[in-house]
Amino acid sequence: MKGFDAEFTDLDHYIRVITERIWEGRRIDDIHRYYSPDCAVETPGGVSIGADAVVQSTRDTLAAFPDRELLAEDVLQSGDEDGGFLSSHRIFSPMTHLGPGAFGLPTGRRIHVRTIADCVCRDNRIVHEWLVRDQGAIARQIGSDAASLARTWLAARGPRARPAMPAPPVGYHSLRDDRPLAQSYRLLYEALWGRPGVAALEPACDRAIALAAPGGEALHGHAEVRAFWAGLRGAFDSVDFRVEHLVECRRPERSPAVALRWRVRARHAGPGRYGEPSGRPVELLGISHAEFAGQRLVREWLLIDDVAIWMQILAPQA
Repeated sequence: MKGFDAEFTDLDHYIRVITERIWEGRRIDDIHRYYSPDCAVETPGGVSIGADAVVQSTRDTLAAFPDRELLAEDVLQSGDEDGGFLSSHRIFSPMTHLGPGAFGLPTGRRIHVRTIADCVCRDNRIVHEWLVRDQGAIARQIGSDAASLARTWLAARGPRARPAMPAPPVGYHSLRDDRPLAQSYRLLYEALWGRPGVAALEPACDRAIALAAPGGEALHGHAEVRAFWAGLRGAFDSVDFRVEHLVECRRPERSPAVALRWRVRARHAGPGRYGEPSGRPVELLGISHAEFAGQRLVREWLLIDDVAIWMQILAPQA
């Protein structure tokens, strides 16, 4: 890989090694080596600029969860060494809530949470990142819920103006893969957020579909997955759904997989997943990974941040 240290054999190897060094090796200062000084990071809760912000976020997380592990479930990659690679890195983290921080006083509870990070990598550094963590799963496992945690954070911090995410570095363009599985997955999401809605699920999904859903839920079969989507989709109208990144990955001895980063701007207008309608404008940043058998979806990991969504709904009116 042009511009990368010779020790890294490919993007998958690079992402797994630097993640382990920074987090499990506690080599936090390596962030300055592996993140560019002006790296922009977008999460559903906001945008930060620079490696120093990544360092502080890492220290804060480890203060609350000092035994956090980052188990790499998959890395779905695209791009090239000229414009920049993109790794869509799905991580599962076992950890114990042992210190004070954003999630309150330590509860001593064992937590399991999933994160997906989409990182643009160029010249041995991460230069742009979108990250979605299942904060709702953490809230539930510490004995709270996403809405209550959102209220706590709003009371402590107040609503914040959200800066715009800077454009990716010159030369990098997010992929919108035109191969059949990628396109079928895109069409499924367009149908779920538009028409025909949840009726699109059964033709696209295997009968034994397994969905790792927000809040740390594990759902199985058409009925459970349909109920999840009915609650999510039913909460919103005036939906503007957009695909930001889409790639199909085929690898030896692995199921074919698709990574999709998407964004929805909508109005909270229905009594679905987020309580009684408030009429508030809401933005959802989501990253989804899917695996297929033939043309049918068999496993899916869907990441949104329920806490960030509740904060938009509950924020005081201007």
